[in-house]
Amino acid sequence: MAQVQYNGTGRRKTSTARVRLVPGTGKVTVNKVDAEQYFPYETLRVILKQPLAITETEGNYDVLVNVHGGGFTGQAGAIRHGIARALLEADPEYRTPLKRAGLLTRDARAKERKKYGLKKARRAPQFSKR
Repeated sequence: MAQVQYNGTGRRKTSTARVRLVPGTGKVTVNKVDAEQYFPYETLRVILKQPLAITETEGNYDVLVNVHGGGFTGQAGAIRHGIARALLEADPEYRTPLKRAGLLTRDARAKERKKYGLKKARRAPQFSKR
């Protein structure tokens, strides 16, 4: 018999995370490595566990994640988004608390493109009168 699993895709900046929630003990695996080893900072681990904490399902699901693109912060945000979407698939009752916490909204902020004539997106070359 096939095991029950819930899928969610999360995105943040240039990172994309494919998340699977499987009923289990609460183990978080990112790219086949334990999340404790994958993310160097405790704050990032707290960020990715936010949806589980809000819905009070921390020990109920094993989280299996494939994530690529971006840096640690973007990846943690993408995983958080993916977990929230997967929890919504698991139980539609979680929609209200997740929505109230702002975890179902994709964070659209990304790096602005560089414009010609400028050194960065908005940084102009230094001006000198003489």
